[in-house]
Amino acid sequence: MATGHFARVEQNSETGRYHLLRGRDERKDQTYFLFSLRQDQLSRAMFPLGEKTKDDTRDVARHCNLKTADKEESMEICFVPDNDYGGFLQKAGLAEKHEGEIIDLNGRVLGHHDGIEFYTIGQRKGLGISAPNPLYVLELNADENRVVVGPVENLEQDTFTVERCNWIPFADLTEPIEATTRIRYNHSGTPATIELGENGTATVRLHTPQRAIAPGQACVFYQDDLVLGGGWIAR
Repeated sequence: MATGHFARVEQNSETGRYHLLRGRDERKDQTYFLFSLRQDQLSRAMFPLGEKTKDDTRDVARHCNLKTADKEESMEICFVPDNDYGGFLQKAGLAEKHEGEIIDLNGRVLGHHDGIEFYTIGQRKGLGISAPNPLYVLELNADENRVVVGPVENLEQDTFTVERCNWIPFADLTEPIEATTRIRYNHSGTPATIELGENGTATVRLHTPQRAIAPGQACVFYQDDLVLGGGWIAR
């Protein structure tokens, strides 16, 4: 199967395993979204744009007289108009408004919300509450339908767990490894130590604390251009 992702796949001659590598155009690399591909999927994957830059791709499109050759790039989720993901979820029937409380770290109710699906970890604007100092979304508590807010310093953490891990160059993580770790797509990556956990989990120990590490986001591990694998950030 061929896709338009900026990524590369190669088979290792010694182990026979298929490796996933960053695309040559580092600005457009999309391997973050592909970390969960299994060996049987990588063995059948083709990424024709992996060796090309975005400009190279536009040149090919112009040569083929494609009307999308000079189309403006989408900087957000390409299928969500105006980046209104909450509205998108509503229209798709995946989220409904259901009022809940916005509380601080002491449990004090500061306001109310229409559904935790409409908020993101680290969000500051659009909370609909007033406070003497800026407040940020620290936690989305689905069980209690609450949005927890607090000061920016509470957004930082250096240790968390990832679950449902998928490893690419090797079948399983057998010992701690050092890796560049990306906690979101537009994150440049930060050094971390990855340790094996139980039941398909791993513990990530960042060398430098990072802000807004959001449960449910992908966490992907790299050594240079090689994608080691990743998992989903747990609470």
